[in-house]
Amino acid sequence: MNHDAVKIEKSGLLGKILLDLNLINSEKLEIALKEQTAEDKNEHKRLGDILVDLGFVSEEEMLGALSSQLGLAYLRFSEFPKVIPAASYPTVKFMKQYKFVPIGMNDEVLKIAMSDPLNEYVLEALHSFTDKALEIYLSSEKDIMEAIEQYFGTNVQMTSIMEGMRDEEAGEEGIELSEDVHHLRDMAFEAPIVKLVNMLITRAVESRTSDIHIEPFENSVKVRYRIDGALTDVESLPRRIQSAVISRIKIMSRLNIAERRLPQDGRIKLRVSGRDIDLRVSTIPTIYGESIVMRILDRGTALVVLEHLGFPQDTLESYKKLITTPYGMLLVTGPTGSGKTTTLYASLNKINSPDKKIITIEDPIEYQIEGINQIQVKPQIGLTFANGLRHIVRQDPDVIMVGEIRDIETAEISIHSALTGHLVFSTLHTNDAPGAVTRLLDMGIEGFLVSSSLIGVLAQRLVRVICHKCKEPFVQQQQIIEKLELPESNATTYHGAGCEDCRFTGYRGRTGIFEMMAVDGEIRQLILDKVSSDVIRQKAVQKGMQLLRDSGWQKVKEGVTTVEEVLRVAQEGF
Repeated sequence: MNHDAVKIEKSGLLGKILLDLNLINSEKLEIALKEQTAEDKNEHKRLGDILVDLGFVSEEEMLGALSSQLGLAYLRFSEFPKVIPAASYPTVKFMKQYKFVPIGMNDEVLKIAMSDPLNEYVLEALHSFTDKALEIYLSSEKDIMEAIEQYFGTNVQMTSIMEGMRDEEAGEEGIELSEDVHHLRDMAFEAPIVKLVNMLITRAVESRTSDIHIEPFENSVKVRYRIDGALTDVESLPRRIQSAVISRIKIMSRLNIAERRLPQDGRIKLRVSGRDIDLRVSTIPTIYGESIVMRILDRGTALVVLEHLGFPQDTLESYKKLITTPYGMLLVTGPTGSGKTTTLYASLNKINSPDKKIITIEDPIEYQIEGINQIQVKPQIGLTFANGLRHIVRQDPDVIMVGEIRDIETAEISIHSALTGHLVFSTLHTNDAPGAVTRLLDMGIEGFLVSSSLIGVLAQRLVRVICHKCKEPFVQQQQIIEKLELPESNATTYHGAGCEDCRFTGYRGRTGIFEMMAVDGEIRQLILDKVSSDVIRQKAVQKGMQLLRDSGWQKVKEGVTTVEEVLRVAQEGF
């Protein structure tokens, strides 16, 4: 449809359309309009966005309503052209601000996908900019942003940078990896290297990456992103720029670029797409040079609510009782990357109130929580977990969170804090909940101290969630049907077929599976008797503890995840 056809009287139009289609009632519309009036005092927000935010309609329903009423075709990202003609287009910043993207152009017409086709300012600006007729299509903000990335974003720029480097490489045969520190520093500040590293970080942040891996091999340098807990190859860099890229990252993280024989740790703070990002940088020497891993910590990410972590309802209720206990020690266990810190933050946020003083000591501080005193460990100046804890208890706290119990000294101070009237949260690296008891005893903590202070242990893992866009039924093997105790009439589970929305992995996002052991009188006696973790596990199961693998099987039955995911993360399978 052309530009003139979209010039429609806007006052109350969207609300009337949704009312006519029975997607909302007048009461919901009135609530949204009041919300919009309140928003106008600060920053205008579209009525459609407010209706979606309030959960009154889905974005699909809203766009579908506009599509039928305005006679505009509704396009999804999969229906966009793969490439668009080379031309002079508006800036990416302008496109992102007003949520539109060009999807085609000829001598007379510019085709535009928009999330708000009633925005006359944008339509007039585009018409003036191109002096062409406009053909408007409807699309969601998410799909528009993906298209902007595909047509104008980091992937396109990355290709351009890499092609430029290959051109340079062709003209400079025989260049070896330099050992000259001054030369390395000069290379690290060259525009192509700076752009390349910036692109790698930007693309990682925008694709929900948790870790960036830069790994040198004999003929190339692999770049891999960990997305939803799984690594995927994203780039292969020329071997000749390896030292320059690594030196650039080291300079950004204030590391010694001359030291290549020993591991180093550093940190980078920067803004990416308007968000404050911390990168925790780790380097280690390998046979082909230094390997770098950068953990991405998004300080702008909203805290996850405890109820949204994936707890089964009965486990959630039991856990809530534990975190509101006035004193004692509660441990969250699991391997690195299993979501322990997120659970602790959600727990602290749940109990955070003006009548409680909460102090944390962490390495690093991943989220900043209003109303909580947070301390960053700094071993280089003597501020360790143990040393910091000694001073924390003199600050009259009600709740203490210790990022990790790494040694007997930290364990002892944490336990004594729990015994002297404080609620103490911390983490341990163990495979299951009963294993936390054995770990503390193996550290040298007396059994009576563990039994007196420990109130509960939560073991957890993260499993990937099946992508809702490409989710489809999947008939399992008989062995798995029997294991999951599925009735023959309902022997179907689900998996993701793979689509653009999930990058053809079949998964998008993650959720938790949990094993929670509350420490009661019987469990305390077993701890005092120093029995094995197997005996403690058997008793806990008798008292209703759900094992990790069983929590995973429940998620499979509910169609949340797949059998393969549970087998990947749970210690025991069949």
